[in-house]
Amino acid sequence: MAQKKAHEVDGWLARPDPATSVVLVYGPDRGLVSERAAAFARGSGLPLDDPFTVVRIDAAEAEAAGRLLDEARTVPMFADRRLVWLRGAANNAALASAISALTADPPEGCLILVEAGDLKKGTALRSAVESGKSAMALPCYADDARGVDAVIDEVLGAAGLSIALGARQLLKANLGGDRLATRSELEKLALYCAGVSEVRAEDVRASIGDASKLSADDAVDAVMCGRIAEFDTLFARHLASGSPPFLVLSAALRHVQALQLMRAQMEAQGKTPAAAVASARPPVFFARRRMVEQALQHWNRKMLEAAADRLHRAILKSRQHQAVSEPVSRQALLALAIEGARAAR
Repeated sequence: MAQKKAHEVDGWLARPDPATSVVLVYGPDRGLVSERAAAFARGSGLPLDDPFTVVRIDAAEAEAAGRLLDEARTVPMFADRRLVWLRGAANNAALASAISALTADPPEGCLILVEAGDLKKGTALRSAVESGKSAMALPCYADDARGVDAVIDEVLGAAGLSIALGARQLLKANLGGDRLATRSELEKLALYCAGVSEVRAEDVRASIGDASKLSADDAVDAVMCGRIAEFDTLFARHLASGSPPFLVLSAALRHVQALQLMRAQMEAQGKTPAAAVASARPPVFFARRRMVEQALQHWNRKMLEAAADRLHRAILKSRQHQAVSEPVSRQALLALAIEGARAAR
């Protein structure tokens, strides 16, 4: 099978097989897909700013009138090889057919680089690459702890910065959902710490914003992902800070309404959870993206409608009877957390 496991991709990119003519880079982490595709393009040794040697096209153009096959079969005039760089690919039958033709009969003097979103195992485009000769499929999933550590060291090291253990742990708790977002936050942190030698926890807090503002959102994410014990801790912390309990209810209702919109896109347009989150407006805060994607996977439209109704009733009751606002809020949110836990099984 012409594919690599997630942890093998960087090693392959460092030493790609010169016989490979078709490379598919895909996955839910669109930032990592873009970064790795660019790394392969640079590794080709071709001048990326030369439009005669490097042809960039999007998926819609590739599907029209056989554009991808025409470009792949074009004889290079000003270099030994050409690179055809296709972006925004999805599991389209016409595109998969073109890729199958290119893997069955690899073009002379041309590399085909395809960037795609999350492709499930067995989809036509993945199968065309994984079963083809002279082809390679490279998956890109959200960074795990080791991957986040590597990016932290790379970006801060380039800025001449070390990082204290507590600061690293705080950073890792807020990074990893998307590679480009991770790099952006780290570059912002490096700029904030210019002129010092070590990043401290207080620098991280100042750079990523006031963590107390996120406490209600953190509790809501725990609810929707079915993390009951975590919700209980965060809700207690929210109350201990002196914040009224109905604020968590209001945050939960706003979040459920946003999930309803994203879920509708998934069902109407066939978007993956990652794609729906990436296109959300207003954008989802980078540190929450993974939790929001998990919620979209587990909560269907009917469940979200019921959750919104429960929250509306709880908000009304908590304001009509302020003396029992805390238990009413906790009971409603705990019920949703239990439902989220069941949905995640």
